[in-house]
Amino acid sequence: MSVSKMYNEQAAVKGSTMATGFALISIDPENGTPSTALGPKMGMEATSLSRTLKMMENKGLIERKKNPEDGRSVLIHLTPFGREMREFSKSVVKTFDNHIREEIEEDKLETFLEVAYRINEIVNSKKIFKNQPF
Repeated sequence: MSVSKMYNEQAAVKGSTMATGFALISIDPENGTPSTALGPKMGMEATSLSRTLKMMENKGLIERKKNPEDGRSVLIHLTPFGREMREFSKSVVKTFDNHIREEIEEDKLETFLEVAYRINEIVNSKKIFKNQPF
């Protein structure tokens, strides 16, 4: 999709990817985020998320800390570099959103968002292929 390509091109300016930027934006910058909450929040499978988090850790964007409320789980925290890259990612998204709002009438955007939301509801219901023989 051209939007994904655009985000990846912008992320590449800073040696990053769209997936990394999305993860950075999804992590609570103050309290961290449980690693188990990131997958559903981002719509990623556990193996893909694990790979993304490992790469982010290797680049110094995040650090993993034990959850003080539940010693079995891990909280993902942003490093100072991760916070910096989070702000860059947010600025890319805001620039895109602002430009789209300048180019497309508000009522058309509202209709688009309503339809996109409804499509997501239908997909998430998992009823589309429920009774298919394949």
